[in-house]
Amino acid sequence: MCGILAVLNSTDDSPAMRAKVLALSRRQKHRGPDWSGMHQFGNNFLAHERLAIMDPASGDQPLYNEDRTIVVTVNGEIYNYKELRQQISEKCPGKKFGTNSDCEVISHLYELYGEGVANMLDGFFAFVVLDTRTNTFYAARDPLGVTCMYIGWGRDGSVWLSSEMKCLKDDCARFQQFPPGHYYSSKTGEFTRYFNPKFYLDFEAKPQTFPTEPYDPVKLRQAFEASVEKRMMSDVPFGVLLSGGLDSSLVASIAARKIKREGSVWGKLHSFCVGLPGSPDLKAGAAVASFLGTDHHEFHFTVQEGIDAISEVIYHIETFDVTTIRASTPMFLMSRKIKALGVKMVLSGEGSDEVFGGYLYFHKAPSREEFHSETIRKLQDLYKYDCLRANKATMAWGVEARVPFLDRNFLEVAMAIDPAEKMIDKSKGRIEKWVVRKAFDTPEDPYLPREVLWRQKEQFSDGVGYNWIDGLKAHADSQVSDEMLKNAVHRFPDNTPRTKEAYWYRSIFESHFPQRAAMETVPGGPSVACSTATAAMWDAAWAGKEDPSGRAVAGVHDAAYEEAAAANGEANGEPAAKKAKK
Repeated sequence: MCGILAVLNSTDDSPAMRAKVLALSRRQKHRGPDWSGMHQFGNNFLAHERLAIMDPASGDQPLYNEDRTIVVTVNGEIYNYKELRQQISEKCPGKKFGTNSDCEVISHLYELYGEGVANMLDGFFAFVVLDTRTNTFYAARDPLGVTCMYIGWGRDGSVWLSSEMKCLKDDCARFQQFPPGHYYSSKTGEFTRYFNPKFYLDFEAKPQTFPTEPYDPVKLRQAFEASVEKRMMSDVPFGVLLSGGLDSSLVASIAARKIKREGSVWGKLHSFCVGLPGSPDLKAGAAVASFLGTDHHEFHFTVQEGIDAISEVIYHIETFDVTTIRASTPMFLMSRKIKALGVKMVLSGEGSDEVFGGYLYFHKAPSREEFHSETIRKLQDLYKYDCLRANKATMAWGVEARVPFLDRNFLEVAMAIDPAEKMIDKSKGRIEKWVVRKAFDTPEDPYLPREVLWRQKEQFSDGVGYNWIDGLKAHADSQVSDEMLKNAVHRFPDNTPRTKEAYWYRSIFESHFPQRAAMETVPGGPSVACSTATAAMWDAAWAGKEDPSGRAVAGVHDAAYEEAAAANGEANGEPAAKKAKK
């Protein structure tokens, strides 16, 4: 990934304005420490901060079509670029490419297909195309918002687009997150949704329809293997984030198996884990790394080190959402260590819980219809929370995170499964994400140790060490008095914080981003609000819960271990799921 900034249709085309755009672009230089680029066409400016992962030698941006009339600044990776290059060459024999960059195809595709380009791309991306032939522009963001992008409108009528809102906050009268799966055209001044998968259309239909495809474990496994393997495309060393939970462990397993099967110029797969000393993730991650034979790196941090980093974390991730900040801080600290080891790209496990209903409140889903509807809502909101965290916490140090569970082709397979197969069912001994676990439960050629394959979910902020959340709450309690919280509605009339921890984060956020428009980019209330509202309808025990930790509701977490143990047998004379609990 990289950092992009575009200022279009400005009333100022002076050298001073060019210098200003360059200075603003440097606010996100952490996203692209390898090179800076700029293209000016009249009163249009396209800036780029490059993180060189594909074609480090010649892929500097902005990029162009053959006659340089189409200019593009891109943040992302295009996995089907070789197929698209072939398609372009067949349509235009003799067409010359200026680089080996995967992103150059966008300029040529726009020249040939215009606004249909976004829907042709398999990857994650945010980009802006400037068509100098017509003095128009076009911008698009990947289907689920894995890559961050904001759009703003200047007081002079200009349009601004940036990877991070810190580049927009001082010069735009208003700005917002660019909606995932959409493109914006200056020809109409409107957003158009280009990503229209069947599971979205069925969800929006009246009456709503639901998937009915039978569960096929081989089909699901093969689709996910393909998703992971395509994301191993890299011209620089890479690794995998390995918490020891199901999702990251499966990603690591598939990547390690491919390297063992085909070899790699980079040698053994690097794996990385972070946590407080003695945390659940460190123990589980080390066990998985030993099983897979990765070159494992374990990083420790203290509660105080995490607290000391909170202000910087909030500046980089640009939110005051409680859950996101809790999980972003360990990831932020780990990413700095990863970059210091010379690794620029990592694979990560975000998205699985949304696709398969992995959050613990899904235990209470009353029907297949409600279960499936909630997974759709969670997927559509990912760009506000987990995708934002995975992108910004890593890119704060120039490390790119790729998320195979959100692969477009994999989603077509996973979201077509009858949701009844995904549901937690005590009578059948099914814990959350049973369909994924079963798909990779191959004793004859195991992907993972059984006790890991059937380990129950831990939220990342829990798994790095339970003292982490407790320490944050204690520190917030020392910073925010009862009286301050009581009067929070007067200081923060919109999205009023309801806990001292939320009040503390909000205060820090507004010290970095005092603009009202910045506050409006953060969804109303913490990310737990929507989830617990749904959960409260499913089970009254969730009502009124302010703490998004998976430990907040007694009984749900422990009960699933018993279910898994009963259904999946014992390992070495002890229930596998209970071993994972230890």
